[in-house]
Amino acid sequence: MRGPRFPRRGLFALVAAGAAGFVAAPARGAERVGVLQVGGSPSALAVNPVTGLVYAADASAGSIAVLDPQAGQVVATLTVGGAPSGLAVDANANRIYVANPPGGTVLALDGATHRTLSVVGAGAGASSVAVDPGAQAVYAVSADTGTFAVVDTVSLTQRKLVPAPKPGLAGIAVDPGRRRAYCTSPDTDSVEIYDLDAGKFTGSVAVGASPIGVVVHERSGKVFVANSAIHHLSIVDGVTRTQTKTVLLGSEASSVAVHQDTDTVYTNGGQNGLSKVDGQRETLSGELGLGVNPGEVAVDQRTGAVYVSDPLHGTVTVVRDF
Repeated sequence: MRGPRFPRRGLFALVAAGAAGFVAAPARGAERVGVLQVGGSPSALAVNPVTGLVYAADASAGSIAVLDPQAGQVVATLTVGGAPSGLAVDANANRIYVANPPGGTVLALDGATHRTLSVVGAGAGASSVAVDPGAQAVYAVSADTGTFAVVDTVSLTQRKLVPAPKPGLAGIAVDPGRRRAYCTSPDTDSVEIYDLDAGKFTGSVAVGASPIGVVVHERSGKVFVANSAIHHLSIVDGVTRTQTKTVLLGSEASSVAVHQDTDTVYTNGGQNGLSKVDGQRETLSGELGLGVNPGEVAVDQRTGAVYVSDPLHGTVTVVRDF
C-alpha cells in the first residue's frame, strides 16, 4: 500500500475522533508533519527500524497500539494488561519488550505475531527498559524501588536483581560498546552508572533537576539527559563521568532520543513541540512547534523520522526532515 504524502505546508484537516489516519499539520520550514489518530492516551514509544512499525503504550488502557506509518493507520491493538510504561525493541530478534510497573514485570512480545512469549519478573514497579542485543539481555529499572533487573533474552528469565544506591530510577539507556548503563534518579538529580560486566553500580553524575529521559550516542559515548524540572538538557561525558555542558531549551523535558548516524538529539523540551540539538556541536539547532505538549519522543534509526506521542489528544505525530 502506498504511504501517505506529507505536505511541507498546510492546514489541519478534520478527522473524526478516534479515527485512524494522517492529517496534515502546519510546518514552518522544510519539515513534513503528519498526525496519526490513535485514540486513548498513548505515551511511551518505540520504533522497529527493520519493519518500520511504531509501538505506542497506553498505560490507562493496559494496551499497546501498533502503528504502520506508511499505511497511515493502527494495524493492531495489543491488550497486555496492567499499565505499560516503557517499551524497547530488539530489531535483530524482532521482539518488543514492555515494562509493566503494577506487576513488576517485563513482557516479551513476538514482533511478527505480537504474541506474548513470556512475562518475566523484573522487580517491583519495573517501569523502563533497554535492550542489549550483544549480551542477549534486557535491563529494567524501577521508579518505585530503585532496582536494576537483568533479563536473559534467550531463556526469558531473570538473571539478576540489583538494588540501586539511590532511590527510584526513572529512565535507562545502554552504551553496549563501553558496557555501561545510565539510569536517571529524579529524586537525587543524578545519573547512576551501572557497569554491565561487573554487575554493579560504579558511579554517579550530578545533572539537572529531576532527570527523567536519557539516551546515549554510541559512537561518541556522550549521554544526553532530559531534566523535567529545569529548562535545559544535560550532556554527560561517559569517560570522565561529569556533566560537561547544558543546552537551554524552551521548556522542561522528560523524553529524549538520538539519531545515531547523524548525532542529532530530539527532545520534548520545546514550546508546545520539539527541540533539536546538534550532538557534535552541543548546541540547540532547531525548534518545531506542534501545538501540543509532547508526551514521549522516539526516532526511527533507519529513516530518521521522529515520532511524538500526545496522550491528551490520543495522537502520534510523525515528523520528517527536521
